[in-house]
Amino acid sequence: MSKLTGWWKNRSSAEKVELYTRWSFHFFVVIEIFSVGLAAVASAADGSSLLVPLSLLLMVCAHSVLVGVLSSRALDWVVARRARPVRLAGATAVLTAAACLTVLVLDRAEATGTAEVAPTLVVGMLCFTVGSLVLCLKRVRHMQYVVLSAAGGTGVAALAVDLPTGTALGYAVGVLMTSVFISAACGFSAWLLNTVRELDRSRELQAQLAVAQERLRFGRDLHDVMGRNLAVIALKSELAVQLARRERPEAVDQMIEVQRIARESQREVRDVVRGYREADLTVELAGARGVLSAAGIDCRVELRERRPLPPAVQSALGWVVREATTNVLRHGEPGRCVIRLAADGGGDGGGLVLTVENDGVPATPAAGDGKPGSGLAGLRERLAALDGTLEAGPAAGGLFRVRAAIPADRLRESPDPGERDAADTAPYGNAHGGAGGGAGGGAGGNTNGKAVDMADVKEVRA
Repeated sequence: MSKLTGWWKNRSSAEKVELYTRWSFHFFVVIEIFSVGLAAVASAADGSSLLVPLSLLLMVCAHSVLVGVLSSRALDWVVARRARPVRLAGATAVLTAAACLTVLVLDRAEATGTAEVAPTLVVGMLCFTVGSLVLCLKRVRHMQYVVLSAAGGTGVAALAVDLPTGTALGYAVGVLMTSVFISAACGFSAWLLNTVRELDRSRELQAQLAVAQERLRFGRDLHDVMGRNLAVIALKSELAVQLARRERPEAVDQMIEVQRIARESQREVRDVVRGYREADLTVELAGARGVLSAAGIDCRVELRERRPLPPAVQSALGWVVREATTNVLRHGEPGRCVIRLAADGGGDGGGLVLTVENDGVPATPAAGDGKPGSGLAGLRERLAALDGTLEAGPAAGGLFRVRAAIPADRLRESPDPGERDAADTAPYGNAHGGAGGGAGGGAGGNTNGKAVDMADVKEVRA
């Protein structure tokens, strides 16, 4: 039993949909035999000859198998595993037309038994054929042509074998109604299968892009950390060598600094390898503006406060920007969004307030919008650790506002030693640089320690 359940559970969503669709069309073979073929045998229950009924049954069985093979080949074409089965589709259409014409001739000669046998055979074989042919087509217009051709051709063939006009019209109407139904079902099945596979391929591509992006991030961070630090180490080492040759005591200080930078580099490399990276406010602000602008939303970022922030505050406000941007994209149809970072009360020594406002708020919230989201709850927990607050809700003018406040005493906390100089060079950067943030440290300085005294270098080299 576990093998059977694993055989199904281990498949992807696209494979499950394909398997279900394929076996549904295989089951059509059994349906045609039992619903159409056995009708011919049932007509011989009165003791008449079995030659014609059995011949019709064998013809229906052969036709059902042929249609099943065509459906399977057509599904392979839908999922891009093989070429479109044009020749097989043409052969199936011709053989179906010949079989239906044979049944009409037998009906005219009253050799099919009861009156219901011929219409059942003709309508049944044609509707299953139309369903398999529809799988070989892409455009709905072409599918309509197949349905109309089957119905019109049946009516003309009935008149050609000298059947009454009413009977011929009945054949045409019956084929038309059943063909419309089955062509819609088959066409939708092919569309659904193709859509699910496209979504599955898109998910795989998204995963590949995420891996590629992570590799680029890793390479960028490693370059930012090691490239900058190694350049500083090389320069300080050269300076220490020159100072040592001149027997100056400053050489010891330079080597101590080299040792400290090397240890900091080890720690930062471990952080990069682990993928450790706090949300950075500068990165999130730039990312929010880019994402919202790409979505056609007029996004404006107003930075009215540029004090160096402690890492914990940067991380908390960065998460607020990220979550608020996600909510702007998910809810309503916003046309503009304003992200504002300002001092609380306007004073430089006060607290800090981050505000995100957007328009396009729906008049009636969608189902589930009235309940507090887990994202906002998580933000409140992050801000609570900093004695901060978060307010989210409708505002005047049809706006939706998210307001995060950090008290002043939390802003006066000094950053970590490894990030202090990064905060001096970029107000909202982190020690790793990152995309759009922390890169302000540049190659001319060292974010992990004080800058190299270039005057000393020139003096020693002179």
